[in-house]
Amino acid sequence: MMELEPAIAGPVRPIGSRSTPAPLPFPPERPRSSAKMSTDDLRAWFGTQEVLKGVTLALAERQVTAIIGPSGCGKSTFLRCLNRMHETVPGARAQGRVWLGEQDIYTVDPVVTRRRVGMVFQKPTPFPFLSIRDNVLAGLTLNRERPKHAHAVVEQALQQVGLWDEVKDRLDRPGTSLSGGQQQRLCIARALAVAPEVLLMDEPCSALDPIATARIEELIHELAGRYTMVIVTHNMQQAARVAHVTAFFYMGQLVESGATEQLFTNPKDPRTEDYLTGRFG
Repeated sequence: MMELEPAIAGPVRPIGSRSTPAPLPFPPERPRSSAKMSTDDLRAWFGTQEVLKGVTLALAERQVTAIIGPSGCGKSTFLRCLNRMHETVPGARAQGRVWLGEQDIYTVDPVVTRRRVGMVFQKPTPFPFLSIRDNVLAGLTLNRERPKHAHAVVEQALQQVGLWDEVKDRLDRPGTSLSGGQQQRLCIARALAVAPEVLLMDEPCSALDPIATARIEELIHELAGRYTMVIVTHNMQQAARVAHVTAFFYMGQLVESGATEQLFTNPKDPRTEDYLTGRFG
């Protein structure tokens, strides 16, 4: 499937350019903290094809980690292994350890894991036959946990994504009646309504226009202080804008990871530098 990259205003370094680029707007550094989630020798297959080859990576608590790399390098597969969605694909399997705090998520009920580790997909996926209100509550309803104070839950989740004032007078309308950017924020609100500890985002802006993309990026900044977040993106400028830590994947392997500014300005591995300067990818 072709993955579209939105045109986003900002300082963009032309591929192959030898001119000195404008400084990238790196997010402010956060104090180092212990890992909220980590992987240990994580491997994954589709049938006989190994797509992740022993990835060991720590994801810092309440920070944004961006996963970058060329198409087919295993970024989305890695993300889906973090909440056990990879195994839902026929013929797919994973091996290794994925820790959420002190617990290996592959030793517990996957439904429990997916509650603790929320997921937002590449394209907005509101449930088409549900209202805006019921879309927000969908995760709780599926777990038979519809709260007594449902309206307060809906308001809080929509407030968190900056959507409440836009939809508070039409909560009974279908979720699909919203614009693309609003639908994606609705999907984020749906993920937040179950109070996850980690929020995964797989190319959350690739189907959005520049204005909606900017709003999602602002939202990522706002949520970062409360949630551990992992975002897969093909847009390196977006990674520079929103991520505190960036990890570069290539051919199913983690090549290197580190503070975003350090990785972008002084990569340790020549493959990372070649990718960032447009020599491949």
